[in-house]
Amino acid sequence: MIDLHYWPTPNGKKVTILLEECGLPYNVVECDIGRGDQFEDGFLKICPNNRMPALVDHEPLGGGEPISVFESGAIMMYIAEKAGQFYPQEPRPRYEVNQWVMWQMANQGPKSGECGHFRRLEDRQGDQTYGVTRFTDEVNRMYGVLNNRLYDRPYLAGDAYTIADMISYPWTINWEAQGQDIDDFKYFKRWFLELAERPAVQRGMAVGSDMGEDFSKLSKAEQSRRMRMLFNQRARPAPD
Repeated sequence: MIDLHYWPTPNGKKVTILLEECGLPYNVVECDIGRGDQFEDGFLKICPNNRMPALVDHEPLGGGEPISVFESGAIMMYIAEKAGQFYPQEPRPRYEVNQWVMWQMANQGPKSGECGHFRRLEDRQGDQTYGVTRFTDEVNRMYGVLNNRLYDRPYLAGDAYTIADMISYPWTINWEAQGQDIDDFKYFKRWFLELAERPAVQRGMAVGSDMGEDFSKLSKAEQSRRMRMLFNQRARPAPD
């Protein structure tokens, strides 16, 4: 059985989509990132970066003791390799997939996250014009990258649906809140609508729909504590 330490963000939903597509049994372990579960010592043991998702496989690929994997891209490679699905074995097609997994982890995800961060802060933390403009434009560029890639092929890595598509899709569903218009990207939009119709994508996206809380209903003191905890983090001291 796989334990998935999870909260319903795009990075979490990538993994649940893949697990649903592969039909692998898994157990969701709630990791409330607003509350700060990711900073607990027990979580640090499986994820040194204090970020979800993280995976613990109690029946790991290759056998032996349970294995833990952190970083969503590495988790998806692990699951797909274990299942023997959505991840080619031959070097050429595998690296077609790998480069798009790396692109998503290094570009689409971080830039989209910063875009959301600055756009949410516009009304609460003073003038955010520079950050909003910079990252809204960068996200627009990312949609252009996807659009240009998809104009002559059905999926990001070519003719086959792979983890490259699954890892990118959840970061695009909030296109409107990112200040984008997907009608500007017709090849991307075709891909986006096709993936949205896949039953496993729908199931994976729905995981954790009962999780969450209304931040506005928290006390002012708790809101302040969470803001300090989540933003402007610095290095965690190493053990003596």
